[in-house]
Amino acid sequence: MGLLTLIVVLPLVGFVLNGLLGNRLGKGFVSAVGCGMPAMAFAVTIKCFLDLKGAGWAPIAETAYVWTMVGQDSFEVAFWFDRLTAVMALIVTGVGTLIHVYSTGYMHEDKSYARYFAYLNLFLFFMLLLVLGKSLLVLFVGWEGVGLASYLLIGFWFGDMEKAAAGKKAFIVNRIGDAGFLLGMFVIYSAVGTLDMPHINKAFTSGAAPAVSASLVGLLLFIGATGKSAQIPLYVWLPDAMAGPTPVSALIHAATMVTAGVYLVARMSGIYLNAPEASTVIAAVGALTALMAATIALAQDDIKKVLAYSTVSQLGFMFVALGVGAYGVAVFHVYTHAFFKACLFLGAGSVIHAMSGEQDIKKMGGLAKKIPITFFTFALATAAIAGIPPLSGFFSKDEILWYALASGRGGSWLLLGVMAFTALLTAFYMFRLLWLTFFGKPRMIKEVEHHIHESPPSMTGVLVILAVLSAVGGFLSIPHFLEPLVALPAVRPGMDAFHYFVVGGSIAIALAGLVGAAYFFGGDAARAAKVRASFAGAYRVLNNKYYVDELYDRFINRPLLWISEAVFLKLGDRLLIDGTLNGLASVAQRTAGRLSRVQTGSLHKYAFMVLVGMVASLVWMWRNG
Repeated sequence: MGLLTLIVVLPLVGFVLNGLLGNRLGKGFVSAVGCGMPAMAFAVTIKCFLDLKGAGWAPIAETAYVWTMVGQDSFEVAFWFDRLTAVMALIVTGVGTLIHVYSTGYMHEDKSYARYFAYLNLFLFFMLLLVLGKSLLVLFVGWEGVGLASYLLIGFWFGDMEKAAAGKKAFIVNRIGDAGFLLGMFVIYSAVGTLDMPHINKAFTSGAAPAVSASLVGLLLFIGATGKSAQIPLYVWLPDAMAGPTPVSALIHAATMVTAGVYLVARMSGIYLNAPEASTVIAAVGALTALMAATIALAQDDIKKVLAYSTVSQLGFMFVALGVGAYGVAVFHVYTHAFFKACLFLGAGSVIHAMSGEQDIKKMGGLAKKIPITFFTFALATAAIAGIPPLSGFFSKDEILWYALASGRGGSWLLLGVMAFTALLTAFYMFRLLWLTFFGKPRMIKEVEHHIHESPPSMTGVLVILAVLSAVGGFLSIPHFLEPLVALPAVRPGMDAFHYFVVGGSIAIALAGLVGAAYFFGGDAARAAKVRASFAGAYRVLNNKYYVDELYDRFINRPLLWISEAVFLKLGDRLLIDGTLNGLASVAQRTAGRLSRVQTGSLHKYAFMVLVGMVASLVWMWRNG
């Protein structure tokens, strides 16, 4: 077994062991296997990275086995390790391992401890299959697998119908996007004759593939990406996915699954370099999603919902970078976002743990002194996502704003304006979250306040590591590291003079968000209530998420439910299927009833029937002589 195969298989072994033996061998065994397998995968990934560097950055390929043969074409389970794979695999295994360790403290009292770690390991297996797959077919298996694993994890507490419904919603919405991905694969295979991603990129960049197929394929693959990476119009599943355990939110909705769509577009950059129309759509959808989600986050009071819409918005930033051709910059933001957003989600989990399950930030306050480690790490991650220099989020956000303006592949002042305003909103709502949660007078009931305590070392230790990575992660220049694979776009003529303007503006925006949030929410609760009352109508619309879920329910869910009941259930199932089966049964019953009359029990009638049969047979034989 090669090293690349080993990276993928190790979490699968953890899933099997914990799934079969976890309940028998106890939590110590579950923790050791559940955390040990991702840690070993991380260690092997580091070894592969060093091998990649030692080979002069030449990609490493490995075939596990031949899956099937169709005519002269073979479909292999093969893995590919290049610069982009290395970055993504290190994020998945590294941050994934930290989240597993955190979970040993957070989920320690849960009765389904073994099942939880089995599902986490299964998710990592499919995510690594997605990232390391050499062909679109292998990637698609991982793509579908993370959808299954996320369904299991989001609906982990399936005894609660609301949580079970959230898992089902995530699964179904993602299937819509996956249909586009599948169609894109069909078009690629018909145009290029292979699903091997290096060959596909080469075919499109060399002009060997039909030009018309690039835009079509690009849009179809992007439909798949909008599902996994929660972009308009398929973003609605992600906020509801907060129903799962908080570490699941950190793993799926910060570091791994939601970035799968970004990875797909970056990996297939050879297609998008020849599909300017599709790239324009990606940038526009990303900008609208980022802005819309940021405005919704302004009015959310559930600590996890604020972070959920923040994730949707930050994913929009990544797609803007992809749309203007800055693929390496998009991956850079994936990398920094994994650190600070995982820290924020796990910090939220520590707050919820301290607050005895309470998630409403209106009922918090004054926690900074009571849970200091959680506070300092959460504050550092908040500053990082807001873009305060020199933290990691500043560097990746600044790069996105710069290329939104200066890129020769779609940059514009309008795009910069939208993204800059979104960055301002991001800083404002994140510092609002920080002030309301950790500052001011305690607003929780006395019983909850009496039990507030810092989380155990297994949780706070992970928070400290992620906070440090959130602080220093931006100093690694991921875009330039990836440049040999996905070159940075050319800058429009005359734009270089505006670079420092963008940098200065980015810093000013972050500070303005901090000051604004401090003014409205930093100390005077009456002032915050007055602001909310002044914008009651807008607050109601934003708090209800523009009523998008209600619109989907009214114009999509209900009509489809009516069609399924009126056409498929009543006409198709009851009339056609049940009617056919019941009709056949009725015919058989009537026929049997008539034939049964022959069985009278009279011997002379039986003898007469035998005689008639013999005569008929003789006549038939004579005539056919």
